[in-house]
Amino acid sequence: MSCTVVIGAQWGDEGKAKMIDYYSSDADIIVRYQGGANAGHTVVVGGKKYVFHLIPSGILHPGKICVLGNGVVLDPLQMVDEMDKLIEQGIDIDYRIFISDAAHLILPYHKALDSALEEMRAENKIGTTGRGIGPCYADKCFRTGIRVGDLYDEKYLEEKITQTLKIKNLQLEKLHGRDPYSVDEIMDICLQFKARVEKMIINTAFYLNEESDKGKKIILEGAQGFGLDIDHGTYPFVTSSNPTVGGALLGTGINNFQVNRVVGIAKAYITRVGEGPFPTEDFTESGNTIREKGHEYGATTGRPRRCGWFDVELLKQAKRICGFTEIALIKLDILSGFKKIKVATGYQYEGKKIEMFPSFMLDKVKPVYTELDGWDEDISACKKYEDLPEKARNYIDFLEEKIGIRIAIIGVGPGREDTIIRN
Repeated sequence: MSCTVVIGAQWGDEGKAKMIDYYSSDADIIVRYQGGANAGHTVVVGGKKYVFHLIPSGILHPGKICVLGNGVVLDPLQMVDEMDKLIEQGIDIDYRIFISDAAHLILPYHKALDSALEEMRAENKIGTTGRGIGPCYADKCFRTGIRVGDLYDEKYLEEKITQTLKIKNLQLEKLHGRDPYSVDEIMDICLQFKARVEKMIINTAFYLNEESDKGKKIILEGAQGFGLDIDHGTYPFVTSSNPTVGGALLGTGINNFQVNRVVGIAKAYITRVGEGPFPTEDFTESGNTIREKGHEYGATTGRPRRCGWFDVELLKQAKRICGFTEIALIKLDILSGFKKIKVATGYQYEGKKIEMFPSFMLDKVKPVYTELDGWDEDISACKKYEDLPEKARNYIDFLEEKIGIRIAIIGVGPGREDTIIRN
């Protein structure tokens, strides 16, 4: 039994892909368990940048198997484009990708509805990427979704699409003033996708349990982060699935007794894309400096990320919900050069300290900051914890004490090799 779950511990964009890439070297199977193509995962190997949206970044390691689990909502056009780009870059994908027959398909009407609904929200926008994620998950709950396994029965598939478009086209035309979709064009997308991936489609829950019983090492990879979880995040400014550990189990069919390690990935500062509360957001030049030094722009949308200081209470709540066994702290190098570094160690609400991460009113709390001395040294060449400047080590030790969990890995640069392992 060896199953590791890797979870974003903040509001997404924590550097999960780099760490998935790192852990993949010692794994047999890497599984994406939720989300869709709204998340962009960036990995730098040998100075070359790779951006993934659906396929796990473990595909960069020869011989590793990559799985898209039943919890994923899969855009067939994006999936094919991603496979083609990997092939163009010389990455062998043959017999290395499996797709769950229970995963739901994102189709063009999902994207159209996503952007139309966001327009209707006017001043109360959520900040959706418009990739159709929410409408696809909604269809899953309405029990009207098209699943990958439906591609095998063309007659049944056509009946489902016909029935679905009666509703979707009515919404698009009458409510949003948008063009309808024909059965033929949706069928064409589905059948072309089937022709391309038919050999990849399996019952992934059965496969993963069988492989686990054989002693294979498995990594479960989430998209987004804890603060965007639809149940435990800053609702309604959240994603449409569960990036937390519960989503990992539901989205793969792996059971909790098979999991022996849960790693929380966190930046040494914090960022957020789109709308929603962000207590430690920095609107000064410091926030802009973090953004530019950290290249904090969305890999999927290109949108500038909101930047701020590390939030201990957010991490403590993520630890409570997900049961982290350790933390990987990424992008510590970006903080080099700051004379003072802020850390929010708690919140105040109406002048009183609150001892929790609230389910609502997060937009009304004020962070309680502790300031630590910064360091000027470039730490990107550091290979051991002892190589780091004393003040950088003090920062790590302070976070570790406040969060109450070991920081086992430290990222000091974008490359695969820019990783410090603490023994």
